[in-house]
Amino acid sequence: MYAIIDIETTGGKYNEEGITEIAIHKFDGIDIIDSFVSLVNPEKEIQPFVVNLTGINNKMLRNAPKFYEVAKRIVEITNGCVLVAHNASFDYRILRTEFRRLGYEFDIPTLCTVELSKIIIPGLESYSLGKLCRNIGIPVSDRHRANGDALATLKLLQILLQKDKDKIIVKKTIKTGNKRDLSKKLLTILEDMPLETGVFYLHRYNGDIVYIGKGKNIKKVVNQVFLQTSNRSRALLKEMSSVSFDLTGSELIAQLKFNEEIIIHKPKFNKNSKPTIEYTKYSNKNMILVDKGRVVSEKSVVLIENNDYQGFGYTDLENQINNLEILKNLITTGNSHKDQNNTIIKYLKNQTVEKIIRF
Repeated sequence: MYAIIDIETTGGKYNEEGITEIAIHKFDGIDIIDSFVSLVNPEKEIQPFVVNLTGINNKMLRNAPKFYEVAKRIVEITNGCVLVAHNASFDYRILRTEFRRLGYEFDIPTLCTVELSKIIIPGLESYSLGKLCRNIGIPVSDRHRANGDALATLKLLQILLQKDKDKIIVKKTIKTGNKRDLSKKLLTILEDMPLETGVFYLHRYNGDIVYIGKGKNIKKVVNQVFLQTSNRSRALLKEMSSVSFDLTGSELIAQLKFNEEIIIHKPKFNKNSKPTIEYTKYSNKNMILVDKGRVVSEKSVVLIENNDYQGFGYTDLENQINNLEILKNLITTGNSHKDQNNTIIKYLKNQTVEKIIRF
């Protein structure tokens, strides 16, 4: 569970800033399940340059709640979450400072989308939120206001989760703990599994992936794994601690993602795949396959160039599909190999996608 946050402040001396606006969106990896957005009376003057940047002035904050009046709500909405922010060290420091003034120690794990973006999307000239969003086609409204920036950060997190082949984010969010009997947890784990298409991962206590699966109905397939009684299956359940999943919307992308991540993670309990035969060429050597996304408002895309699979991604704007440069920044680059191209060719022979764009 993630709590995506953005804070606007008065500016001023280090650790003497006051909060002027805060936005927090609780995100379960699929949907926003709770939100809190509010102006805050910092009980001090706002620096002029901050007024020019954010548009928030002292007059706007006269009747806004003071921090102590919203503190309980902040604790409630962030409870059990990983705090996510663009430049998380700043937002986390500001929050901890405000809570210390109230005599409360606010302690929560954090993830920084600046640091994650540098690892997962390397080579960009700038990792400021505005320029990063422009590079990967994320629309931003109300820039330098808490809610606008928080929603842009949430969209960025979704793209980072999609492109995070090494599962850096998921591994950071899995808590370590003492080994214990997992059997009592299996029903609880199943309750949290979706009835949708995607890829799922079984993790050890340290976050390492021991098994990867896929299916049209993740919950059903995970249940089948739990019900198996072979020695191999029992050994798997003994080693696993938790399950994470990535929705794909498209069955084709579920298969492509599965193929990629088996190669990357080499899970202990997945069987080695057999070598594939040479694939036939595509009917068109340059194509964008457009199909359903993870939610109604988005589409999935698979990019084929020069008869080779390039990668997949998700878009929610038509210009992101039609602008090839933006599309290339949005997709998760894939390894072009026989299995991936064969998977796509076989899928197109037996099933249809919503649209094929040839270029």
